[in-house]
Amino acid sequence: MLEVKGIQNGIVIDHIKAGNGLKIFNKLLSEHIDTPVVLLMNVDSKALGKKDIIKIADVFDIDLDILGLIDHNITVNIVRDSKITDKRKANIPEEVTGLFNCINPRCITNSDAYAVPKFKLYEMNGSAEYICSYCEEITKYRL
Repeated sequence: MLEVKGIQNGIVIDHIKAGNGLKIFNKLLSEHIDTPVVLLMNVDSKALGKKDIIKIADVFDIDLDILGLIDHNITVNIVRDSKITDKRKANIPEEVTGLFNCINPRCITNSDAYAVPKFKLYEMNGSAEYICSYCEEITKYRL
């Protein structure tokens, strides 16, 4: 049995659908983190069957919008002095700025560096669909 100790201070990203832990690590953490990180994959879970968990030492802030886009069932536990002091739930964001590009090749956000892609949630039926604030093209978020 693999044993991973708890962290004293930091965050634990929990209830990640099995297989999405690596996506989160690659999207959010691989280049921007210089503290210890543990990625647990395919851990037994009563609720999910299998899940991934990420533990990050000495970090207390994470982008809940991108977590919500990847998996809206994620919970983020804030740990201080080895105790969970706060729990946050990742939700599918109503508005997204700069996290992904518009699929319309003629959209200004794809040709001009000053135009940051902005989207509003359009529809939620299985996957998040967003409408571009510039060209009104509907874009499905994909990793």
